[in-house]
Amino acid sequence: MPSALRFGVNYTPSEGWFHHWLDFDADSVRSDLDPVAALGLDHIRVFPLWPYFQPDRALIRPRAVEQLGQLVDIAAESGLDVNVDGLQGHLSSFDFLPAWTRTWHRRNLFTAPDVVDAEARYLRTLAAALADRPNFLGMTVGNEVNQFAAGPHPDPDRITSAQAERWLSRLLAACAEGAPGRLHLHASYDAAWYQDDQPFTPEHSARLGDATAVHSWVFNGTAQRHGRTSVPTEHHAAYLVELSKAWAGSPDRPVWLQEVGAPAPLIPAEHAAAFTEATVAHAVDCPDLWGITWWCSHDVSRGLADFPEHEYGLGLFTNDRRPKDAALALARAARERPAAPSPRSTALVVPADPAVRSRCAPGGDVFDAFFRLTADGARPTTVLDARADDEEHLAARGITEVVTPDQVLPTPQGGTRS
Repeated sequence: MPSALRFGVNYTPSEGWFHHWLDFDADSVRSDLDPVAALGLDHIRVFPLWPYFQPDRALIRPRAVEQLGQLVDIAAESGLDVNVDGLQGHLSSFDFLPAWTRTWHRRNLFTAPDVVDAEARYLRTLAAALADRPNFLGMTVGNEVNQFAAGPHPDPDRITSAQAERWLSRLLAACAEGAPGRLHLHASYDAAWYQDDQPFTPEHSARLGDATAVHSWVFNGTAQRHGRTSVPTEHHAAYLVELSKAWAGSPDRPVWLQEVGAPAPLIPAEHAAAFTEATVAHAVDCPDLWGITWWCSHDVSRGLADFPEHEYGLGLFTNDRRPKDAALALARAARERPAAPSPRSTALVVPADPAVRSRCAPGGDVFDAFFRLTADGARPTTVLDARADDEEHLAARGITEVVTPDQVLPTPQGGTRS
């Protein structure tokens, strides 16, 4: 693992969005990535669209794999390392699943043996094709694949937590077989941390793979409840980083803030730079942070239809490649590259039982207590209730004080807190 904090961007091509794989243009990619590198960023995360790369269960298109390699090589020319997300999966409200998994060929993405075998072969193939490139960081199994396993997805492939763990373990192993020694991980959206019936659990995120990925989006109720400049909104990314540590098997497990962005209108365009600056400043105050990868590089073209409104303006660059103020804010943070922060010595107790993890979500008592502590300047982290009395565990993490939500939050007037 690198000792220096990493700063990067999720690459959204300015021409054609992720449909650029249908008309791959190396010169256009180069024109996108040179300005990204000029900001002082050091890596990108890229997204091959799964149906374009593996349109048949038995066909992984050689030309598509070759073009992915070209993109990684172009990034190297700009001095950028590359992480590759394999199973796309889900991006910006659209699902990209191969026809051989849906309708007449409907099979569960996570448990059908033929499907899982094909997924493993696909990830192994991509990893192996890139394994010898020095700037290839490694694979992410897929982007927020947990959204396919439960509601609110309109047509989920339901599984148990045990089945989710078997699936993740199998596909992470496939990545490692293709590219041994690289950084391989998986990524869930925040339902893994917040939704009681989500089969992908906090423990899966914090213990499987080489790092923990967190995706921070304040449109999850945080900004709606608390406002754009509130402590919870500006510290939400840091909260997820610290929340993940409660479940980690190792006290120094790296955490990657793999997605975070400024979604309008909750974060208005004129406030995006301030939000970026505040979010990054608070995140880098988290020990064991591997890096921050902003969502995203370029705005979605208004010539493309049916995206949620906030997706069109999330880029650090406009669709015609002009940097926004938020890009300059991230560039300043990347130049500073702060030293590793001191341990967070106050730990808030969180429930180990995933069936009540909604207590950690916006509106829950763990969430509210964490930000009460933050507002008071305590720099909190978290610890599982099952470990709250484990002196060896606490000492390994530098924790000297353990508090419960009941001890932090005020007692409701006229009664006792239940």
